Amino acid sequence: MERVFLSSPHMSGNEQKYIQEAFDLNWIAPLGNNVDGFEKELSNYNSISHTAVLSSGTAAIHLALKLLGVEQGDTVFCSTLTFVATVNPVLYEKGTPVFIDSEPDTWNMSPDALKRAFVDAEQAGKLPKAVLVVNLYGQSAKMDEILAICDEYNVPVIEDAAESLGSEYKGQKSGTFGKFGIYSFNGNKIITTSGGGALVSNDEQAISKARFLSTQARDPALHYQHSEVGFNYRMSNIVAGIGRGQLEVLDERVAQKRAVFNRYYDAFKDITAFNFQPELEETKSNRWLTALTIDSKLTNVTPIEIIEALAEGNIEARPVWKPMHLQPLFEGSTYYSHEEGNSISDQLFENGLCLPSGSNMSVEDQDRVISIINTLLKK
Repeated sequence: MERVFLSSPHMSGNEQKYIQEAFDLNWIAPLGNNVDGFEKELSNYNSISHTAVLSSGTAAIHLALKLLGVEQGDTVFCSTLTFVATVNPVLYEKGTPVFIDSEPDTWNMSPDALKRAFVDAEQAGKLPKAVLVVNLYGQSAKMDEILAICDEYNVPVIEDAAESLGSEYKGQKSGTFGKFGIYSFNGNKIITTSGGGALVSNDEQAISKARFLSTQARDPALHYQHSEVGFNYRMSNIVAGIGRGQLEVLDERVAQKRAVFNRYYDAFKDITAFNFQPELEETKSNRWLTALTIDSKLTNVTPIEIIEALAEGNIEARPVWKPMHLQPLFEGSTYYSHEEGNSISDQLFENGLCLPSGSNMSVEDQDRVISIINTLLKK
């Protein structure tokens, strides 16, 4: 059977037009009309003032931390339920991550845990330099509550919207709530440039500085002069051309992802052991991945057994992210659970499952997934 991937690239058909334009103008790399156009179009789509397109979402997080002055000895409060790329840039700057649990309504950062972390930090006389909030699998975190807490302590927010481009929270685009927002255009994201990312902000000076740092921090001089450390983080003009063609169909991709979710939901809504990732009221998730938990008390089927059964059918599925506070890399790190003795992210990891959710997934391929799971449930 043909391979079904978790979330494979889905081309619009217009990417080649922008790539050809770059070749015709001989603007291959590093900058050019596609970079400028992609930045402008992303800003317009997200209704945010300024965008810098970069080599990856990780680079965007790194530059956000640099712009906020994170350095050795500083702490950064981070969502624990995420991919390691969210947190690695904290280590690049020799900062110390403090991990914040999820809450059950969105699977994202718990305002209750965040508040306790701030109370302790204030008492210790060491507030964090930033709070890094992740929007998991396309679902926005409880931004009102989180921003209120961070504003109380005057600590800036970086919104990791790597998985949530196109999602909305109370009518506002995901990634536009904090001091900085970041997007990823990795191959498996809702739109892709093969690899790439973006840093967004309403702070023009900050984004200008990000562009400067991302092009090796070259001073304005005729010769090559450098007064501070820079990075090779800028997106190329070819890659940006792919992004422009992808961005044109982003809303269509959101609709397709949501249709995939709805078909899974309709197929399994009567399975009491299955609980899909909630969609918070007044939000719209792009449903980048369809994620659910399986209540072990109600069925003998485990997430791993489903993943293995699907693999036998040449279908890719994955567990929910392993929380950062459980990773060997961060052994001994400070962690705040949602409630004392109740770690939501641990439960989501133990019981969670991500089903294949490509926007280019055929109904027939999705029926293959559903059929294999139903067969397993009947054993």
